[in-house]
Amino acid sequence: MIDTELPFANRRDAGRRLAAALAPLGLADPVILALPRGGVPVAYEIARRLHASLDILIARKIGAPGHEEYGIGAIVDGTAPQLVLDEQAARASGADTAYIEREVARQLAEIERRRSAYQIGEPVALAGRNLILVDDGIATGGTVRVALKALASAGARSVTLAVPVAPASVFSELRKMCDRIVVLAVPEPFFAVGAHYRDFSQTGDAEVRALLESARSGVP
Repeated sequence: MIDTELPFANRRDAGRRLAAALAPLGLADPVILALPRGGVPVAYEIARRLHASLDILIARKIGAPGHEEYGIGAIVDGTAPQLVLDEQAARASGADTAYIEREVARQLAEIERRRSAYQIGEPVALAGRNLILVDDGIATGGTVRVALKALASAGARSVTLAVPVAPASVFSELRKMCDRIVVLAVPEPFFAVGAHYRDFSQTGDAEVRALLESARSGVP
C-alpha cells in the first residue's frame, strides 16, 4: 500500500499516480489489462508511462438455470478464454454440462460483441508476459477475483493487481491471488469507490474506444 492524497481528481489522475508507483518495479514488456469500462482511463495512463500494450479483460457471469442473477461461475476473455466455475454451486443449481456449454457459448458471443463495439481486434497473448490488471477501484472484489483466477491459468510470468483504492478486508484477501498488489489507498471507513474521486462520472463506450485507439497508435 502507498499513502496518497485523496480524493483523486478523476480516473486519469488516479492512473498517473498508479503509473508512478508501478514504474520502479521495472517489469519487462508488461501487458496492461483494464477491466472495462471504468478501468480503461486508469490503465491508459499506466500504459503510456510504461510504454506497454493495453488491452481489456472482459469477465461475463455464468448464471444458474432459471436464476441468471445467481452466479455459478464466469468466463473471462483472452486468446484462450478461461472458465472459472464454482463446481459446488453449479451442482446445487442443477446446471449440467450441456447447460454450462450453452451459457459459455452465449457469453463468449457477448464478449465478442463488446470487443467489436470497442473496435479492438484479437486479445493480446498473455503467456509468458508480465500482466498488470487494472480497475478504477475495488468494492466487493467479485469481478477482480474472477479475473485473477482466470489469469492464474494463462501461463503469465507474473500477475500484478493495480488499483487506486480498495477496502482493507478485500486487499488482504486478494494479495494471496497474485504476485503483487499495488494499491494507492486503503481508506477506513471505505464507503464506495466513487467517494474517493472528485469526478467519478460514468466512462462511456466512446471514451473506451478513443483511449484504446490512442494507445494502439501511440498518440498521447
